[in-house]
Amino acid sequence: MHHVPVAERIPWLRAQLTSISDARFVVVEDGGGQTCTLIYLATIIDHQFVQQFIVSSVNSADKSDAAAWKAHVQRMLSASASATQDAQHALSSLLAGCVLLVFETEADMLLVPIRSVDKRAAAEAENEPVVRGPKEAFVEDFQTNIGLIRKRIKHAGLKLEEQQLGRYSNTNIMLAYIDGIADPKVIAEMKKRMSYIDMDGVLASSYIEEFIEDNPLSPFPQVQYTERPDIMAAALLEGRIGIVVDGTPMALLVPVTLYMFLQSAEDYYQRYFAATWIRWIRYLFLMIAFFLPSVYIAITTFHPEMIPPNLLLSVAAARESVPFPAIVEAFIMEISFEAIREAGLRIPKPLGQTVSIIGALIIGQAAVQAGIVSAPLLIVVSITGVASFLIPHFDLALSIRLLRFPVMILAGTLGLYGILISIFAIYMHLVNLHSFGTPYLSPTAPIRFGDWKDVLVRVPWWMMRKRPNLGEGGAGERMQPTRRLNKQEEREW
Repeated sequence: MHHVPVAERIPWLRAQLTSISDARFVVVEDGGGQTCTLIYLATIIDHQFVQQFIVSSVNSADKSDAAAWKAHVQRMLSASASATQDAQHALSSLLAGCVLLVFETEADMLLVPIRSVDKRAAAEAENEPVVRGPKEAFVEDFQTNIGLIRKRIKHAGLKLEEQQLGRYSNTNIMLAYIDGIADPKVIAEMKKRMSYIDMDGVLASSYIEEFIEDNPLSPFPQVQYTERPDIMAAALLEGRIGIVVDGTPMALLVPVTLYMFLQSAEDYYQRYFAATWIRWIRYLFLMIAFFLPSVYIAITTFHPEMIPPNLLLSVAAARESVPFPAIVEAFIMEISFEAIREAGLRIPKPLGQTVSIIGALIIGQAAVQAGIVSAPLLIVVSITGVASFLIPHFDLALSIRLLRFPVMILAGTLGLYGILISIFAIYMHLVNLHSFGTPYLSPTAPIRFGDWKDVLVRVPWWMMRKRPNLGEGGAGERMQPTRRLNKQEEREW
């Protein structure tokens, strides 16, 4: 607690707010010379509310006695006002959007939160779109995001614990979980890791992500981010923990497994047959995005006998005029594709799609006609690029894009043996990776058959009675057993 003598509070606050042009000090005097000073930042509070409500409340009170004056003002503002004697806390609240009322002879200062900052309304999710399901997405406003979560979970068990991080930014951080579902050990571990964060500013949720990861040197993401409140609500109902950061529309979720990064909100809004088929397609193209260029390099360089004769002749004829070995050719195309993709993201949106199409068609066709690369490799790189877009979460797709290059090097030097070595090394790394105590490959390593209902397939909701096993306490009951209609009842119906 930062204590400042009553007589020195106004000079101290004026000194702290030196060179802050939007700071306002409004002094109201009583008949005996006693004063009440209203202090606020004009750019982040509702100025009209200050004039019509707070100033009028101060002026309408009996000013003959300072204590009675403060008590009357506090009663009139009781719905929102709070008292404090801590000068540092008062200053922090002032900078966060409160109006500070300082009475000359009273120890208590009043804080009235009336922050008014322009914010955008909840719009449709841009990075996680769905055909069927809610369209709302988080925004940059802290309170709006919390309201979107509260709208979906109307239960006293939903706990929201607020704290501030950043020595200068004082960013509001909200820890969200459902008491009775989330593992207490995971909650305690999360609070412990967040207590270690001590930096100048926290401007986005990604700042926190890099502090709380189990293995920060791993290329694989261990914290899931989402812009959808329905995904966060579903995760909380599974026993996971969410983090909402003021100023960013991306919330964080832990713990996470590899298979969660391969799931989309669409999986739970479509019928389970369609969701299961889409998941199989997703897993297939995950392997294609990871290994297709490497397999092409290995087979054309070391194992041409594995290719059917007609196809081998076609590939050899296409590569006849190419001056580079397959691995150099593949690196040229992959790096060029990455550059085109990054350019499409960074340039203005009206031009982004045009540049991507031009880069993929014109530049690729020109490279083939110039004999720099072969047509079969252009097809391989194109399929690989499309496959990477099928991965629902950008972080995992980016990890696979990065790991593709060392696997290509092994394939170009050791052939299929190099690919097998890379598969073994990656698998060993994933087996030893954890996210807040949850194995990264759960429920396949270790095997938990009860959770397989939502991994390779998505069974109907009435079959998923238990929540995912994310803690030491085991999976809890998600629903009571559901009785299906028998044949006789179906006929009667």
